[in-house]
Amino acid sequence: MAYDRTTATPGRQAQPGVFQRFVQFVPLAVVAVIVVDAATDFFPDDPLVGIVTPLRLLIVVGFVALLLPSPSRARIRDFRSRLDIPIGVLLLAAAAATVHGGHPTAPLRGLITVLACYYLVVGVRRTQPESWRAIGLLALVGVGAAATSAFSQFTNDTPTGFCRTGLLTDISCADTGDVLIRAIGTFANPNLLAAFLVLLLPFVLLAAVSVDERTARTVIVLVGVLGYAAMLTTFSRAGYVAGAAGLLVLGGAYWLAPRLADRAQRRLVGALGALGLAGAAAVIWAVSQAGNSLGVRGQAWDAALTLAKENPLGVGLGRSGAAISATAPGDRVFVHAHNMWLNWLVETGALGLLAILAVTGVAWLHAARIARAKSVLGTVGLASLTGFFLMTMMDHPANLDRIDILFWVVLAVVMGESPERPSTTATASVSRRRHGAQPQSAPPRQHQQPLPSP
Repeated sequence: MAYDRTTATPGRQAQPGVFQRFVQFVPLAVVAVIVVDAATDFFPDDPLVGIVTPLRLLIVVGFVALLLPSPSRARIRDFRSRLDIPIGVLLLAAAAATVHGGHPTAPLRGLITVLACYYLVVGVRRTQPESWRAIGLLALVGVGAAATSAFSQFTNDTPTGFCRTGLLTDISCADTGDVLIRAIGTFANPNLLAAFLVLLLPFVLLAAVSVDERTARTVIVLVGVLGYAAMLTTFSRAGYVAGAAGLLVLGGAYWLAPRLADRAQRRLVGALGALGLAGAAAVIWAVSQAGNSLGVRGQAWDAALTLAKENPLGVGLGRSGAAISATAPGDRVFVHAHNMWLNWLVETGALGLLAILAVTGVAWLHAARIARAKSVLGTVGLASLTGFFLMTMMDHPANLDRIDILFWVVLAVVMGESPERPSTTATASVSRRRHGAQPQSAPPRQHQQPLPSP
């Protein structure tokens, strides 16, 4: 008879053996490698044989470990999420663009790899509810690695190839004037570092609530402050707006909202915050015209819309940069459309655009519902996605595989939760600490109490 963790009596469960404990450890270890690799790029990218890369082999190992008999064995229902239909449509649109254009299948295999990472993380979250602690600590490690590298470049005036005279104007690093080196950390350019920090920094709160000792929380908060300070060293305008949005959502949902007396006050504060953020973004948008950076983006957007009309099925995955460069006036070389949704429109047509819009809307609303239930994981997920979606209006950092994988990992962490029955124990952990109780391990699938007002 198969083990059913939803009906077995906790007091009579047999202790798992060494092999079963190892099987439970493997999927989480695979997720750890994926997250740390997104931060540091330490994992080799070259195929081992044929199309089998180390990352793909690792993902297969993670799925096999999830499906082996153990107390946390995954069932088919553990991999289902509200993004299944949009993901299916997105994959269909990508395959149609690839086949219709006769393009190489390597980008399509890359998309399948990223989506496999998504479902692996969903399976880990569903079968191991306590994994939220590990995810918070992994985010802390990633932020620490990228932020310290960025600060080292900034404080030691290490040439990165990116310089500015301030927030507005890019200049050559060879100029002898007062230049500011833009830190890139462990990435190829400052905007990618900013996108990485926007995605992961809110999860530092998850690491903070996973520990009960005050000095340990102090260290975690200091790493978070270091991460936000490293964001400043990128001099990324979109990163600044996205980081500010994430902080507003994080503070409003976690600390401010529970203090407000009624729904009308919450809506008023939310509207004022949205207007303030929109105003700040508008000011940066207007003043940035001095550097002509938005003019370049305007050229990319115009070319993207032209290509979308001429290619209803898309130009193929990974081909938007070359297509836009050939369509836009001038000799400037583009890597992508400088907008995530436009980039999917160019590469996969209207069907792909509808799919990625559905992914965006469903994921953000799902995170908001979980955050409304006062789940810490929902709160940090909402802050992370809000900041990242704002940044992708002006850029497309997910064009890089490492950022793309991290984005889908964050989506999986959010979509692995249920608004009706949150499986994360972060809410219960914070509640126990605020009432002075000792932390305890909660059994899998157990409904948790909502987070009380701070």
